[in-house]
Amino acid sequence: MADNTLHDTLPEILYSIGDLADTEGIQCYLVGGYVRDLLMQRPSQDIDIMVIGDPIPFTHSIERKLGGRNFVLFERFRTARLEIDDPHEGPILLELVGARKESYNHDSRKPITEVGTLQDDLSRRDFTINALAVSLNSETRGSIIDLFHGMEDMQLHRLRTPLEPEKTFSDDPLRMMRAARFSSQLQFRLDPVTLEAMKAMHQRIGIVSRERVSNEFLKIMQSPKPSVGLHILYETGLLKEILPEITAMSGIEQVDGLGHKDTMLHTFQVVDKLAEKSDKLWLRIAALLHDIAKPATKRFAKSAGWTFHGHEVVGTRIAAKIFRNMRWPQDPRAYVQKMIRLHHRPIPLSGGDITDSAVRRLMFEAGEDLHDLMTLCRADVTSKNPRKVRRIMENFNRVEEKIAEVGEKDMLAKWRPPVNGKEIMDELGLNEGRIIGIIKKKMEAAIIDGIIPYDHDAAMEFVRTTWKEMQQEDNNSPAT
Repeated sequence: MADNTLHDTLPEILYSIGDLADTEGIQCYLVGGYVRDLLMQRPSQDIDIMVIGDPIPFTHSIERKLGGRNFVLFERFRTARLEIDDPHEGPILLELVGARKESYNHDSRKPITEVGTLQDDLSRRDFTINALAVSLNSETRGSIIDLFHGMEDMQLHRLRTPLEPEKTFSDDPLRMMRAARFSSQLQFRLDPVTLEAMKAMHQRIGIVSRERVSNEFLKIMQSPKPSVGLHILYETGLLKEILPEITAMSGIEQVDGLGHKDTMLHTFQVVDKLAEKSDKLWLRIAALLHDIAKPATKRFAKSAGWTFHGHEVVGTRIAAKIFRNMRWPQDPRAYVQKMIRLHHRPIPLSGGDITDSAVRRLMFEAGEDLHDLMTLCRADVTSKNPRKVRRIMENFNRVEEKIAEVGEKDMLAKWRPPVNGKEIMDELGLNEGRIIGIIKKKMEAAIIDGIIPYDHDAAMEFVRTTWKEMQQEDNNSPAT
């Protein structure tokens, strides 16, 4: 189908590129996600331009005649990238590709590429909504080329492959992850034939590099409602291939008529509730992993029913393994482990009288991540009983009020000890070691328990006194 509705919505620089293509006798098209996002009125930054033929000489022409810069050539794929300025949009990143057709060996994810036609190129795209092209040449400028009914699928909020899904997914199995990601990002439903193909082919994701899989998974977690993509991954079997620790949480086991809630479904709810409040990726990952150790710690006792003792501690170890397996960056790992370890800590505080020392200890352990921890705790409440939810939330409000009260009283915005390890070493003339750690912990505990005020001089006096007492104990201890 053709439609000129995009003629007046394109950045001005693209008209100039189309005019240059006319001068050089080249067919030139906008393709890919930029076209989709234009039609859906979504923000989009990177622009893909396809030419029929070799894109490299044309890219050099853009660079010379239209003021392009930062030219980069990807020789293996015969594609090029450069930046260019638009009078209204500012700097734009362009990637130019030649129309091509691809074939794959069954055991490889690396394509054999050849020069192709416009139809060849659009047919090899992952989904029909991404298989649209817009002509930039002046005679047909703005017309939409829609060979696979992508416009209709967009209107129906349907995700479908241009060719048979078995071929599309066999060519690049990562497209199955992208199906879950686009469903989650765009709130599109998967075409039933496409979904069945994913179920049949899910094991083929194993030939894709873990880095590419992980990148798509994190994009799902950054979507407005991550559970949409997570459910698709679970239903198709992909989740078991990439994160079996998550699927291990699914299901309900019953003993003597007593069952526990489905931990995986609860987790998906927690992730969605947290996503409504925070766009922090690694806090969302913490929500995904907060109960990851429940299958490993699950026990049943007639007197107590189902228990999951120690799942917070065990969960931190499982999280470290997942970070390694998923090739996630290591910098946020400690933060995620802290959230897992502490996600039950505010709950006992909310049940009765809240002491200053208990609040200080929570503030100390959570540090600058206390607000994130409380956000996670609130998201963790998924009961269907509105009275219970209201009561728990009111209790959390009391905890947060107490945190604010203690923080103001102690002049603490973020709980940090008033004296650090280096100051202790300088004061006592000691080198870094076990003794410094012991003294520092004693000083912190004294502040938390209200024995000394949150004050630099008081803390330093406590350090000096504690060191003298430790020396006296050593002197009084019997010789060995």
